[in-house]
Amino acid sequence: MKLQIVPASTGLSWVKLGVKTFFRQPLAMSGLFFMFMATVSLLSVVPVIGSAISLALVPAATVGLMAASREAAAGRFPMPVMLLTAFRSGAERARPMLVLGGMYAGALLLVLGLAALMGSAGGTPMELPGGEVTPEAMRTAFLSQGMWVAMLAYVPVLMAFWHAPALVHWHGVSPGKSLFFSIMACWRNKGAMLVYSLGWLGVFLLMGLMMSLLGAMLGGASALGLIMYPMVLFMASMFHTSIYFTFRDSFDTGEPPELAEPTA
Repeated sequence: MKLQIVPASTGLSWVKLGVKTFFRQPLAMSGLFFMFMATVSLLSVVPVIGSAISLALVPAATVGLMAASREAAAGRFPMPVMLLTAFRSGAERARPMLVLGGMYAGALLLVLGLAALMGSAGGTPMELPGGEVTPEAMRTAFLSQGMWVAMLAYVPVLMAFWHAPALVHWHGVSPGKSLFFSIMACWRNKGAMLVYSLGWLGVFLLMGLMMSLLGAMLGGASALGLIMYPMVLFMASMFHTSIYFTFRDSFDTGEPPELAEPTA
């Protein structure tokens, strides 16, 4: 396995492949993502440890969604069991994935803790007043020192864990080394990753504009609320579908790992 350097234009191809692959199996891909989000939400309700457990499962869920993307790209229907891909190869592969998950949970909790401290020091709360999304509430959020600290601190965490789950599960890389290789891959392909990020930002902004126009045509806020949640689900599912292609093109692994996971 070796790192591949791709041109910046590849980032746009990753966006296109994510959208194209999602529409090959839209119900399956959005259903898997909904199952993941529902599981995380239920676990988060558990007092004290619920949030940490839900965060620790994110790398495993990422592998499951990547495996589903491969199935959809190959023209096959990804079954719900694909979401458990990380735990279907026995304890030898599941244990490092759980270690990676614990590392992710710890890193994210540190980022959130730092953001909370900086937010308190800055005197600007990160919460939206009354939970209502208004222009004033958005300005308050963007003026929050804690929010900007969290965004900046999360960038290296995101780079470290972007490719790490696939490296750990499919190629047997240790959790610590996978973080290093992931950071190196993201940095060496920073042009493609930047175009990829900007591409998805453009897609999200375009869809937001379309939803606003459609909501206005159908009768305002109530109509917008009806179409917003399914559209957000579809958009998030499309984005996660594209993650597999960023990994596939960033590493030359020789023969690709088998799609089918052992059932034992």
